[in-house]
Amino acid sequence: MFSDPVKNLKAFDLRDDMTVADLGAGTGSYAIAAAEMVPRGKVYAVEIQRDFLTAVKNKAEEARLGNLECFLGDVEKIGGTKIRDESMDAVIASNVLFQLDDKDKFVEEIRRILKPNGRVLLVDWSSDQSSIMSGSKRVVTENQATELFNRYGFSLLRKINAGEHHYGIIFLKNKN
Repeated sequence: MFSDPVKNLKAFDLRDDMTVADLGAGTGSYAIAAAEMVPRGKVYAVEIQRDFLTAVKNKAEEARLGNLECFLGDVEKIGGTKIRDESMDAVIASNVLFQLDDKDKFVEEIRRILKPNGRVLLVDWSSDQSSIMSGSKRVVTENQATELFNRYGFSLLRKINAGEHHYGIIFLKNKN
């Protein structure tokens, strides 16, 4: 792994009682770390691949994390995460944006599930890493990601150092 989930989540300033969604959770590195940081809160890991969800569930059981739930879901469809409207304090999207065919629907789904003034931690590959990601849809630059989120009513809160091969941006969902 080229990016440290714990370090990145510390920069995201999660409170111990937050409700957090990890969209495109993969094998759960962020979801597990977030669940440990929000012991009085809840973390929802949403992933489209069953094998990955099984891995996340197993890791959560081993770590005795009762505040982590896993959902099979499609982050590129409105309602595809199966999460209620405006119910999340925070959303994590790590190494997922570059893989998506419908990035607009993804950001719309994030907007739908986030509470007003909710935050998004976006971590993705930096543009010089296209050789590492052979077979990927394509790298989304920081500027492209910022423009995409701005289009859907988010503002850039701050950037974080997400590692040598990644960028990290925290967005704020603006009130309508």
